[in-house]
Amino acid sequence: MRTPLGQVRGLGAAKAGTEHFWLQRMTAVANLPLTIFFVGVVAALAGSSHAGATAMLGAPWIAIPMLLLTVSVVVHMRIGMQVIIEDYVHDELLKLLALMANTFFAVVVGLSCAFALLKISFGV
Repeated sequence: MRTPLGQVRGLGAAKAGTEHFWLQRMTAVANLPLTIFFVGVVAALAGSSHAGATAMLGAPWIAIPMLLLTVSVVVHMRIGMQVIIEDYVHDELLKLLALMANTFFAVVVGLSCAFALLKISFGV
């Protein structure tokens, strides 16, 4: 049974299913042009020196889309793995630990990538 308020908000029994569904789709859509941009940057960097690569990645018009790609991919990855864990891990303690590890892994990967890009961008 759904309450009228739940129908208006579009929330399911878990109160977050619709939000995760739309966030997963939005990050997937954002990943398409950002990944094409990333492939173009990698192709442009083919054969360049370390100095050339850091100079190119340090440019704001390259670093900002790369940071956006990092955030979008990490959020997409975390939500996707969360759905898989929730669907296929049946032991509640193991599920909780796997979900925590998934979130920590996503945060570590995202912060590591952002730190590397910002360090290159600011030339520190």
